[in-house]
Amino acid sequence: MTGVNWPLREAIRKLRDGGIIAYPTETVYGLGCEPRDGAAVLHLLALKQRRPEHGVILLASELAQLEPFLRPLTAAVRRRIGTPSRLPVTWTVPCRPDTPYWLTGDHDSLAVRITAHPVAHALCEQLGGTLVSTSANLHGRRPASSALAVRRIFNGNLDAILHGDCGTGRPSSVRDAVTGRILRN
Repeated sequence: MTGVNWPLREAIRKLRDGGIIAYPTETVYGLGCEPRDGAAVLHLLALKQRRPEHGVILLASELAQLEPFLRPLTAAVRRRIGTPSRLPVTWTVPCRPDTPYWLTGDHDSLAVRITAHPVAHALCEQLGGTLVSTSANLHGRRPASSALAVRRIFNGNLDAILHGDCGTGRPSSVRDAVTGRILRN
């Protein structure tokens, strides 16, 4: 990881050890962990006071990182979700039947987003894969848009908090990748 700053290296180490981190995204601060680590995802959800049946978002720096979780995609869907848009969009995409429940919740799809945010993108690049991404807040409360707000909400219960600017200050819109239909604006 030459050329990668110390806080990012430390966050990657914590993630690989099953930790939970907070980081800025195009929208608000996110909480993240390794998606294949069920214990870490369930711990993250417990910190948020959120039930697993809601599912989580997977963040990636490129479409190829998401493909192990997804059913085969048509060319149109690949184009639709494969590049970050000016305004961040989270896509619900049909997922493979073996995608863990702790990621999908009660859904037969997975929420995914390709990130262009420099910190979130670097996290995915350095991990070599996807990262769980859910807003840094207690379930049903306003998401944090600063490292200080994250620290206040989670009071030392996170393994690392990366600093950086958030974009919009509100969660991304959510769309169905197959139909393009808006599910949350």
